[in-house]
Amino acid sequence: MSAPRAALSWSSGKDCAFALHETRRQGLADVVAALTTTHDATGTVAMHGTRNELLTRQVAAMGLEQITVPLPWPCSNADYEARMETAVAQLKSHGITHMIFGDLFLEDVRQYREAKLAGTGITPLFPLWGRDTAALAREMIAQGFDTRIVTVDLAKLDASFAGRKFDESFLADLPPGIDPCGENGEFHTAVVAGPIFDAPIPVQTGETTTRDGFAYADLIPC
Repeated sequence: MSAPRAALSWSSGKDCAFALHETRRQGLADVVAALTTTHDATGTVAMHGTRNELLTRQVAAMGLEQITVPLPWPCSNADYEARMETAVAQLKSHGITHMIFGDLFLEDVRQYREAKLAGTGITPLFPLWGRDTAALAREMIAQGFDTRIVTVDLAKLDASFAGRKFDESFLADLPPGIDPCGENGEFHTAVVAGPIFDAPIPVQTGETTTRDGFAYADLIPC
């Protein structure tokens, strides 16, 4: 049997990047598109703050169709869910039957995704679920993923972590209680090179700005 057609829930970061890597390696699905929520007002990926320009470069390097879901700011939960329903219908019209997520261990997040996709004809897949995050972080590095920290929750980490490379030095500097993969929202990332891309994306790190309790490092594609 041929692998099912799937879309990747793409945030620009390492977890969804490694989820694609594992999906391709295991032959779980034929991933044909990347679905990303973006903010209209800022021209960036929701939560991560990655520039849409870099997002487009990432999706092209993965050889996927880019599907964006622009969100207003502020965005109510009702607005978010309405726009996602439209996006899911678009995926179905493309013959997509599965959605790949990079979630690791947050049960409430997984249950929310499963509940929202129930009855839509789209089946969620979680190829990284339950993996030890310390080991997973080091596997990402060992597999050659070039990952940068683009967002830091200032209630959990110092702003100086924003803009750093996700490497062994970064992991060693994390304070006690911080998940090595940032699964509790401590930090967010953007991937610029790795085995899922047909070529690295050259970038330079711009200014770090703070707003709404987060520090954002501007990653600028060259």
